[in-house]
Amino acid sequence: MIDYLPEDAPSIEAVDIMEQEFDEPVENARVMIEGVSITEALSYKQQLEDVDGVGSVTWLDDIIDVKVPLEMASADTVESYYQDQKALYSLHIEEGEEVAATDAIYELIGEDNAVAGEAVNTAVSQKMTGSESMYAAALLVPIIILILILSTTSWMEPVFFLVAIGVSVLINLGTNIFIGEISFVTQSVAPILQLAVSLDYAIFLLHSFSDYRREVEDPKEAMQLAMKRSFPAIVASASTTFFGFTALTFMDFGIGADLGLNLLKGILLSFISVMVFLPALTMMFYHWIDKTQHRPFVPDFKGIGRHVMKLRLPSFILLLIIIVPAFLAQNETSFIYGTGEQPENTRAGQDVAAIQDSFGKNIPMVLLVPEGDRAKEEELVQDLDQLTDVSSVVSYVNIVSPAIPPEYLEKSVTETFYSEHYARITLYTETDAEGERAFSLIEEVKETADGYYDETHLLGESVTLYDMKNIVQKDNTLVNWLTIAAVAAVLILTFRSVSIPVVLLITIQASVWVNLAFPYFMDTPLVYVGYLLISTIQLAATVDYAILFTENYNHLRKDMSALEAIKKTIDDKVFAIFVSASILSSVGFILWMTSTNPIVSSIGLLLGRGALLAFLMVVLVLPALLVILDRVIEKTTWKANFYKGK
Repeated sequence: MIDYLPEDAPSIEAVDIMEQEFDEPVENARVMIEGVSITEALSYKQQLEDVDGVGSVTWLDDIIDVKVPLEMASADTVESYYQDQKALYSLHIEEGEEVAATDAIYELIGEDNAVAGEAVNTAVSQKMTGSESMYAAALLVPIIILILILSTTSWMEPVFFLVAIGVSVLINLGTNIFIGEISFVTQSVAPILQLAVSLDYAIFLLHSFSDYRREVEDPKEAMQLAMKRSFPAIVASASTTFFGFTALTFMDFGIGADLGLNLLKGILLSFISVMVFLPALTMMFYHWIDKTQHRPFVPDFKGIGRHVMKLRLPSFILLLIIIVPAFLAQNETSFIYGTGEQPENTRAGQDVAAIQDSFGKNIPMVLLVPEGDRAKEEELVQDLDQLTDVSSVVSYVNIVSPAIPPEYLEKSVTETFYSEHYARITLYTETDAEGERAFSLIEEVKETADGYYDETHLLGESVTLYDMKNIVQKDNTLVNWLTIAAVAAVLILTFRSVSIPVVLLITIQASVWVNLAFPYFMDTPLVYVGYLLISTIQLAATVDYAILFTENYNHLRKDMSALEAIKKTIDDKVFAIFVSASILSSVGFILWMTSTNPIVSSIGLLLGRGALLAFLMVVLVLPALLVILDRVIEKTTWKANFYKGK
């Protein structure tokens, strides 16, 4: 996630400066070895240093002379690295080497010892992405096939659907090679999401084809008519999704562009596949559809519209009741900006707990200040050491001595603390990597340092997450408004109306707000990347239901009254919308259940719940709005030509 922060983020600029000025990077992992003497601990340190991908290892011998009895050193200093025959090492694992290095460390230390940290979290995410994606797909495809079999009257139609979209998914995955690299979040989410979102296009086309087969004898003519009939609905559906995902690419936080670009390619490829490949495939093998016909497994929904419309007034009142609290609640949800804590039932989660039980929380933070004024530096270090939640401060002035000029000592002693232009001060904090306490401490450190120097730079995992919080909160407003504007523009062009886009957006946006309000009422924090992406993805993906419903209603409204048109639309379209929503919901819930990555899991839960909420809003609330606002819609729609009879 850090790689996707913009280059001008303060923490990224600080990292760039430190890499230019200092050879020793910030630690990103901790290793705890139990039951060792000082001599054995030093031996383990050497073995850790020899692991490929480990750039540096810091232990007690780097701070004090371990040949001198430990009782003569500061107890706080010693206990930060060694206590009860347990040694705690701070490591830096090089970027790109996380998986190989952590695997080698696990092999070295065995089951009874522990390793944790930012690099471990990265390694776990990278290792699980591929296997979890395959596991999710293995669960999902049979479920989708079952849903499609229940919704069609041919054993072969589901195969045609999946082949047409599956081809576009594979091409999309293959074209990622031209991008160079993609996020593990994108790798986990994009292929499955593309399949779920664009399966509707194939369903629209083949259902139209089946309808026209009953009216004309020539299959070729039936396909031509089906393509002409379904093209507007597919274009409108693809356009809302396409432009909704385009909004993600405007995020400063690069994960949005990464996922957005992949989904844009996917939607475009799916559209081309459905309009070019699927008709050709169907024309070649349509007789397979004829030979594999079966009776409908699901009864028709005739008459359900009459029952739903009895609820139109309660549905409208319910919308009025929930929309404002849902909007306010989703703004008050507490967020996680990183990947969160590792699950307790995993090795990574158990190792974190073991290290914290013995040595407490210990998140490093590096402060860079102009080099030169030792007295000012000493005062700053003393002030920093007094801050709540700062367990220790490591700098030249309190580890060596402010009285000894650095130039009198060997470079190996001073290079950790001084470069040509900067002094490096390392703080060890007792907070979590993120949260109110961690972010408040960052602000305190900045304020304290700025009181001494005009130029200061702060970096570390907590600082990066603090920047992430500030950047993605700005992104949220931009992306939401861009999505709404893009979808509204498509809806205006599709329906040639001012009021219909408002009605459709209120319906779907209300489902988004209710979905995002759940974590607030359940008092559970939400991964912010999931929140940011789902507010766009749910709107872009589920507005298709409202388009399909309203387009059919408008067509019928030209020949019958509003109430009759809405009843028939519910009878005709509720099952098709349910099929689409159940597929998208299945995708979400399976991602939630199968992924150990909190970001992917969070997106999955929100997507699964959001698709069901959108379905309920379209079936219960949208009909009520269309009937209640019928006169307004007629007057604000170009060439509405609504039926005037009673």
